[in-house]
Amino acid sequence: MTEFQPDLLFLLHDVARLLRVVADKRARQHGMTRAQWVMLIWLERQPGISQKDLAELLEVEPITVARLIDRLEQRGLVERRADPRDRRIWRLHLRPEALPLLAEIETERADIAGLVSEGIDGAVLQTMTEGLQRMKATLCSDLRCGKRPDGVRIEAKVVA
Repeated sequence: MTEFQPDLLFLLHDVARLLRVVADKRARQHGMTRAQWVMLIWLERQPGISQKDLAELLEVEPITVARLIDRLEQRGLVERRADPRDRRIWRLHLRPEALPLLAEIETERADIAGLVSEGIDGAVLQTMTEGLQRMKATLCSDLRCGKRPDGVRIEAKVVA
């Protein structure tokens, strides 16, 4: 039997899966889901984004975004506003009530970042980050991700 050698693809998959598990657990402690957290973070970064564009950004179906927004709206965290130029489009905005929760989410994200980087030298973390950014750029280039069918670029960032 040959000696086991770490496999980059398996490691990337395992780390990503474990990050999702940790984030899911922490979101549940706040009575939310990781998907709701991600949506709130994106709405903070891109106020007024349409439901359709958010669905493309998150790589989910528009109905999934609509249902998640329904729940966030019921909690008073998000509001839909009609687009002034096209009444078929809903623009999504955070309500002031979401700001304390976003601060809690950021604290949780910082804790998770600290957990995954524990015991790793800062220079190594910088090299890892640069390497992962390069991998992502290469894959996106190959897949032409981050662009809508009309050619408009959608900024894609990884969030926990």
